[in-house]
Amino acid sequence: MGETSKLVGLSLYDGARLDVTEMFQGFMFPGLLHTQESLHCAVNFPFQDTDIIIATYPKSGTTWMQQIVTLITSRGDPNIAQTVPNWARTPWLEQIYLKDALEASSLTPRIFTTHLPYQLLSSALQGSKAKVIYVSRNPKDVAVSYYHFHNIASFLPNLATFQEFLHQFLEGKVSPGSWFDHVKDWTSQTATMNNLLHITYEELWQDLHGSIKRLSAFLQCPLEDDEVNNCAKHTVFSVMKENKMVNYTLLPDNIIDHSKGSFMRNGKIGDWKNLFTEEQDQYFKGICESKMKDWPSEFVWEV
Repeated sequence: MGETSKLVGLSLYDGARLDVTEMFQGFMFPGLLHTQESLHCAVNFPFQDTDIIIATYPKSGTTWMQQIVTLITSRGDPNIAQTVPNWARTPWLEQIYLKDALEASSLTPRIFTTHLPYQLLSSALQGSKAKVIYVSRNPKDVAVSYYHFHNIASFLPNLATFQEFLHQFLEGKVSPGSWFDHVKDWTSQTATMNNLLHITYEELWQDLHGSIKRLSAFLQCPLEDDEVNNCAKHTVFSVMKENKMVNYTLLPDNIIDHSKGSFMRNGKIGDWKNLFTEEQDQYFKGICESKMKDWPSEFVWEV
């Protein structure tokens, strides 16, 4: 693909909307990337049965899963993953450039990414056979990663301290709302949706090869051992961090200020321990235990 297609959609971003917050059905989204029109199109999107949807709360392994699914559907061939930016090959359903991205791409199957809460996308998914992969991550690491992202993303509020951000995060006053509700609402659908797979960031980190096999089976794209190995080779953190199609260094500084930090920092489990105070940890733990008391899964907090 040429340079124009590599930067598909960037010309649509309106710098005047950097400080705009778009409210849609009670949820907030950064106005630089979202409009009422783009959000309306997302929640009414006509999915095809062959589509693949990666759904996540921000900073939960989205970029990692975009790369993994790209490699699986390419049977381990890294060409697309190394030549087409992730936002072009796995476009965001709710962002303003979706139509532009779809028109510029001929890749099959179509792979989409979304941060939308389940309740916003449920109608569009009703009756669809599109395969949905939901990725969750332990919320302490999500909070820390999201805080650092707020500091480099010009389209998100710059909260001066982690204490301030943590309060907003636990109150659900960050985009796209409550982490607790997002995870519970999506994962609760696994009981009734056989086309929904829930996998955790920690599972990917602890057993990447096994996770790739599980994902490829779900996507009905079983891989040979050498293909699994190739997928894993190109989806380890150190490789992705150096891949310009993945690390967002193609984006201009008025969208992500690369001088303030890297989009891909370390990708480890337990990074929260480097930022949380004991008081913050106890406060977080109390709220998490209350909010997630009926959730059947256990978090992996560190390794």
